[in-house]
Amino acid sequence: EVQLVESGGGLVQPGGSLRLSCAASGFTFSDVAMSWVRQAPGKGPEWVSTVNSGRGFAVYADSVKGRFTASRDNAKNTLYLQMNSLKPEDTAVYYCRTVTTGVRGKGTQVTVSS
Repeated sequence: EVQLVESGGGLVQPGGSLRLSCAASGFTFSDVAMSWVRQAPGKGPEWVSTVNSGRGFAVYADSVKGRFTASRDNAKNTLYLQMNSLKPEDTAVYYCRTVTTGVRGKGTQVTVSS
């Protein structure tokens, strides 16, 4: 069974940083491209980043480019999202998702507020 479990969310002040993790199991993680998506209250899902399989080349939405860094550790079956210079508009539930099947975890809440 494919399982994705996000963690690392929380409350942070504007300008702060958080590092999200996504622990994967039930499939060959290293073979699968992975994405981060987020959903703010009252809004639809927003794609944040995709990390390809293998060496982990990442692409980003314009809204997070230069502030967020996505990476993966295939030995640990874990996907990461380092978020710096956080803004209130980054407040959302963050999910990791497999690119091929769209399976996602339950998400982790990120709240950016003073």
